[in-house]
Amino acid sequence: MSDRDKAAGAIRRPPPLTPDDALFLDFDGTLVGLAPTPDQVHVTPGLPDMLAALSDRLGGAVAVVSGRRIVDLLRLLAPFTAPMAGQHGLEIRHADGRLSRRAAEAAMQPSLDALARFAACHPGAMLEDKGGSVALHYRNAPHLAAACRDATRDAVVASGGGLRAIDGNKVIELVPASVGKGHAIADLAGEAPFRGRVPIFVGDDATDEDGFARVDSMDGVSVKVGPGVSAARYRLPGVAEVIAWLARGSRR
Repeated sequence: MSDRDKAAGAIRRPPPLTPDDALFLDFDGTLVGLAPTPDQVHVTPGLPDMLAALSDRLGGAVAVVSGRRIVDLLRLLAPFTAPMAGQHGLEIRHADGRLSRRAAEAAMQPSLDALARFAACHPGAMLEDKGGSVALHYRNAPHLAAACRDATRDAVVASGGGLRAIDGNKVIELVPASVGKGHAIADLAGEAPFRGRVPIFVGDDATDEDGFARVDSMDGVSVKVGPGVSAARYRLPGVAEVIAWLARGSRR
């Protein structure tokens, strides 16, 4: 697909899911629609059961890879439980239920304090403290985009290389420099039940680009949801189309 086609949001549909695939799914903007604030997201009633059926067909090789905390993903998707990567891979829930977590960066607390002061002075900006990472939202104040980028850039510089900023859909996240969805996918892909399968990653945002690059390097399938320039090789127009594609794949 050419850069022009990517920019225009041209659609090259992903292939049908097979029992030999390993599926990695972003959450916001992929499985559920975006909401004004993270706690206002709506999970359709049938989604957990559909994911459970899909996981059963793929031998358990279904994982959620998100910027959200794992505890929040488990609550939102209950009773469905699965391997998960939260906070862009800062924490990982493995197939056997083990939870592993990277050590928090010492630079995170000063950055959190600085961004909290910024948000307090800019109505419409919202700071989300996830414990090991921070998200500065400006969905309710899109005119603050440049100011939010400047504030997070200053925090990255002050961290001395310990942190990096991920520019998402009206949100900028600060995470440890060693963390990313691509790393999380690679870690899970090396474990049962994902090992030896074709990795597929579906995501909607700039925060998912390193995941697309990683699965492509593993001869997998990268799927971008919605418009916008992306390295992903395939496209789905929106959440409804993702759910329909997954539902077809969940049927035996």
